[in-house]
Amino acid sequence: MQKIHSAESSKTNCISPKRLSLALCLALTTGVLFASNLLEAVGQDAQAKAAQAAAPGDLTKFYEPREFIGKSGEPLKYRLIKPVDYKFGKKYPLVLFLHGAGERGDDNAITLKHAAKDFANPELRTKYPAYVLIPQCPTGKKWSEVDWSKDSSELPQDPSDAMQSIKELLDEMVENAGVDKNRIYITGLSMGGYGTWDAIARYPGFFAAAAPICGGGDPKTVSKFKALPVWCFHGAKDSVVKVNRSREMIEALKQVGSTVKYTEYPEAQHDSWTQTYANPELYDWMFAQRRESQ
Repeated sequence: MQKIHSAESSKTNCISPKRLSLALCLALTTGVLFASNLLEAVGQDAQAKAAQAAAPGDLTKFYEPREFIGKSGEPLKYRLIKPVDYKFGKKYPLVLFLHGAGERGDDNAITLKHAAKDFANPELRTKYPAYVLIPQCPTGKKWSEVDWSKDSSELPQDPSDAMQSIKELLDEMVENAGVDKNRIYITGLSMGGYGTWDAIARYPGFFAAAAPICGGGDPKTVSKFKALPVWCFHGAKDSVVKVNRSREMIEALKQVGSTVKYTEYPEAQHDSWTQTYANPELYDWMFAQRRESQ
């Protein structure tokens, strides 16, 4: 520390009691400021480390692997993350994500290939604490057992085994896991887009909002969910699932008075999901929706 002295004190080689008191006061003040700055730096470092820890690196460790066996007797593998700062007794929204055909199988790590990173974004999870449920469809099966190659399709009479198991799992989570039954959202891409249209037609009144991406449904079913908030997405140059599959659903919904939202990317091909799930507006819209209590 720099010495504090005057010309007079230099001559006498001593410090008066008054000046000594001032020196001690300055020293103590400097020490307090140093300690305060140090504590602030430590606090900021701790916050940075906490934020880094909250950001998932390996999604397979971030999403908990689970398995559900319903009435069909067949296991449904799925991944799950809980809401940030989960508190027992509190009700939370749930987002159900249905993957595409390429992620089928029994190694449910592959289901984290698309969208999972977006759902796990720390900023999003802090803003909207929610469950994220990602089930896996078995090899050779579909969320909705329809022919994707056709220009149109009808809703199958019965749900697929995987879809039935998903509904049973959701019912169980509403009953036992603190899921807000008025804030269950569904979204999916490609095969999962078909599954999304299937689910909202098959279980009308269950979901609070739906965001089907590059999929298709049965236009004759739209009256069942005409009041449901729906935001649909598709690429205009999609050669895998024809864009008309989404267009016909949107037109049918408009015919029954729905206020459906539709985004068609002029230059996008089949991958219309990457930019969709990266768009914060999707989540602001989704989490703002609430099903009327029933």
